[in-house]
Amino acid sequence: MIDEFAKGNLHGRLRQDRQALLWKIDGLSEYDIRRPLTATGTNLLGLVKHVASVEARYFGEVFDRPSPEPLPRWQDSDGSDLWATEEESRDQVIGFYRRTWEHSDATIDELALDARGHVPWWPEPHADTNLFAVMVHVLGETIRHAGHADILRESLDGRTGLRAAHERQIDEGARAAHYAKIEQAARAAASIKA
Repeated sequence: MIDEFAKGNLHGRLRQDRQALLWKIDGLSEYDIRRPLTATGTNLLGLVKHVASVEARYFGEVFDRPSPEPLPRWQDSDGSDLWATEEESRDQVIGFYRRTWEHSDATIDELALDARGHVPWWPEPHADTNLFAVMVHVLGETIRHAGHADILRESLDGRTGLRAAHERQIDEGARAAHYAKIEQAARAAASIKA
C-alpha cells in the first residue's frame, strides 16, 4: 500500500513539474527561448531538451526499455544536450519531451518501485538501483532545472510562479521597493563586515 502511495505521489509531482517547465517557455519569442541567459549559455529551450534527454535515458536505458526514437547526444563537450540548434524547432523539442513523458509514464506504470535497473554512467556500487531511486533522481533533476527556468523567465519578463493559475499581476512599484530594501540590506551588511 505504501509503495503505491509513494509511487503515485512521486509520479504526480513529476507530472506537475514537467508542465511547469514547459510553461516557462509559453508565450516567449523564438529568440528568447533560445538565447543564452547565463555565462555558460543556459537557455530555456535547452533546459527542456536536456530534461527530456535525462528522463528518456533514466526511464528507458536504465530499465532496458530504450526510447523508441533516437536521443540527442548527451553531455558532449559542446553541451549539445543543453541547447537547440536552429534546425530544431520549439515544436520538435516540446514534442520530444511529451513523447518522452509517454514512454517514461509507461515504465513507471508497468514496473514496481523495487524493479531493478542499472545506470551505466553512475559509479559502482551505486550503478545498480531501482525504480524508486530513479524516480527520486529524475524528479530532483526536473525540479532543479524548472528552478533554473524560473529565474531565467523572471529575468526576461518578470513572470514568476509554478503555472499560470498561480500567477498574479506584477506590481512594478512594490517589486522595485522590495528589491531596493534587499539591496540596502546587502550594502549595510557588507559595510559592517568591512
